[in-house]
Amino acid sequence: MGQGRGPAVAPSRVADERFRAWYTRSTRSFSGPDQIADLMRANLGADVRALLPSVSVPTLVLQRDGDRFIALGAGRYLAEHIPNAKFVVVPGDDHLFFVGDTDALVDEIEEFLTGARSGAEGDVLTMTVLFTDIVASTEHQSRVGPREWSRLTDHHEAMVRAALSRHRGHEVKTTGDGFLATFDATGRALRGAADILAGAKDIGLGLRAGVHTGEVEVRGNDIAGMAVTIAKRVCDVARPGQVLVSETVRGQLVGSGIEFNDQGEHELKGVPGSWRLFAVTVARS
Repeated sequence: MGQGRGPAVAPSRVADERFRAWYTRSTRSFSGPDQIADLMRANLGADVRALLPSVSVPTLVLQRDGDRFIALGAGRYLAEHIPNAKFVVVPGDDHLFFVGDTDALVDEIEEFLTGARSGAEGDVLTMTVLFTDIVASTEHQSRVGPREWSRLTDHHEAMVRAALSRHRGHEVKTTGDGFLATFDATGRALRGAADILAGAKDIGLGLRAGVHTGEVEVRGNDIAGMAVTIAKRVCDVARPGQVLVSETVRGQLVGSGIEFNDQGEHELKGVPGSWRLFAVTVARS
C-alpha cells in the first residue's frame, strides 16, 4: 500500500503490515507505475455527469460515512442524478469495499437485489464498549523515530492488555493506534479506561478514550452494531487524556462515586441526533 494512498483507501488497516505488503504486491503485479499513473489520470479526468440521467436500471449507491478517498457528497450526487437511485451510507472509514465491516455492505446489496436479508445475525448482547486512540500518533512517530516508536507501541500494547486483564475487559482487536474492547460491567470499563490513560501518560503517550453501552452483535471474534459506532465516535470527540462517555453510561452509574463533567451536546458522525457527552474522573486503581 503506497504511503499516500494507504491512509485514504484503508485507514483501518494502515498498521497491518501483512495487509500492506499484500496490497502493495497485488498493485504492482497489476501493472507498472506508468500504467497505474495513466489509469489514475484517466479515472480522475473522466466526466460522465451528462450520462447519469440516461441510466435506466435500478441503481444502489453505497458509501461509507468516513471515506477519505471519495467525498461523501460525490456518492450523494450520483444518487441524485440517476433516476430513482437509492443512496445508502454505512458506518466506516475505509474506501476499499473488501476492508472493514463488509457485512454491512453485503446486507444492503442483498436487500436491494432480493428485498430481504438472509444472512444470519450473530448473537446480540448488551455490552459496554471501549475505544482507545493514541493522539497525534503520526507526529509523535516522526518526532521520536521508528525504533523508539516501535518500543513505545510495544509497551503501550502490553500496558493496555494488562489493564484489560485487571478489570476483566475483553480485547476485541487493535485499531491501528488504539484498542477496541468490551466489558460486562460499566464501572469496570471506566476504571479500566482510566488505568489505560494513566499508564499511557507514564510512558509518554497521549491517549483518549470513548465509552458507550448498548446492544452489540457478536460476529465470530469481532463485534458490530450502532453501539460500536457510537463508542468510536465518542472517542473521536475526546481530548488527549480524557475519558468521554455517552449519557447512557452516566445513567447506569448514578451514585457510584464516579464524577461526570457535562461536555454538552455533540453531533456524532454517522449517528442520528445529538448526544450529550460527559468527561469522567475515576481514581486510578
